[in-house]
Amino acid sequence: MDSAPQEQNPDQFVRYEVKDAVAWIWLARPQYSNAQNYRMLNELDGCFRRAVEDDAVRAIVLGGEGKHFSAGHDLGTPDKDKHLPRERIHLWPDHLTRGGAEAQYALEQDAYLGLCRRWQEVPKPTVAMVQGACIAGGVMLAMMCDMIVASDDAYFQDPVLRMGVPGVEYTPHLFDLPPRIAREFLMLGQRLTAQRAYDFGVINRVVPRADLEAQTAAIAADLAKQPAFGMVLAKQAMNFIENIRGKRTSMDALFHIHHLAHAHNQLVTGNLVGGMDAKAMSSANKAAAGEGGKA
Repeated sequence: MDSAPQEQNPDQFVRYEVKDAVAWIWLARPQYSNAQNYRMLNELDGCFRRAVEDDAVRAIVLGGEGKHFSAGHDLGTPDKDKHLPRERIHLWPDHLTRGGAEAQYALEQDAYLGLCRRWQEVPKPTVAMVQGACIAGGVMLAMMCDMIVASDDAYFQDPVLRMGVPGVEYTPHLFDLPPRIAREFLMLGQRLTAQRAYDFGVINRVVPRADLEAQTAAIAADLAKQPAFGMVLAKQAMNFIENIRGKRTSMDALFHIHHLAHAHNQLVTGNLVGGMDAKAMSSANKAAAGEGGKA
């Protein structure tokens, strides 16, 4: 069910509210299908920090306003802001002072890989509430949460191989999916329906669209009742297990491969993503879906 946007500052791209003991963080660019520019990501980080520092908050829900959870990275809206100064979260240099491949590498090390890791390690339970499209950068945000509840019309997609790039900057979905299905998901770039994602164990619930917010709220309320420090330790235990299995090293390796692709694209085409803008990607995605392109 679409959540009616509450009054907010029109210059903000993320909305924050607390209901009982649950912080609800909303991606709030529905007119652009919640495409992620760097200001949105910094605001999102501020909301996670706010939730962590509020002792009354015991669980966190991440959702998206409007028809879609997130169409991914901002490839060309009026608020695209790659070439503007940004608040750096980690101790990486300002990408605007760097040249060549280093500029994009420094930017994405901080803004994508770094932030997703940071949010995954938030010491409170997190639930992604996904409806409609969850594409590329949207998959990154959903998959870094502890649990995912999806509506029956939701789908997941990482189609960036069309740009000559082998997956997004933070790719836990390739770690979590069975190997053959991960290859299919990456190499064909087709949509993975919510039901199929559930069948492979990468999301927790598939619910009717009309029940999405209520059922997500019920799960978050149950999480909020658990002992706070016990939950911290449970999250650490799961992260330890995933890292022993190689998740952190895998994400580092995939990030480096991602940036080799960016550097190659820049040399060959003069463009990070091989000249594929938002319109071209949207058209290709729709065409693939129309041809039965569901993984």
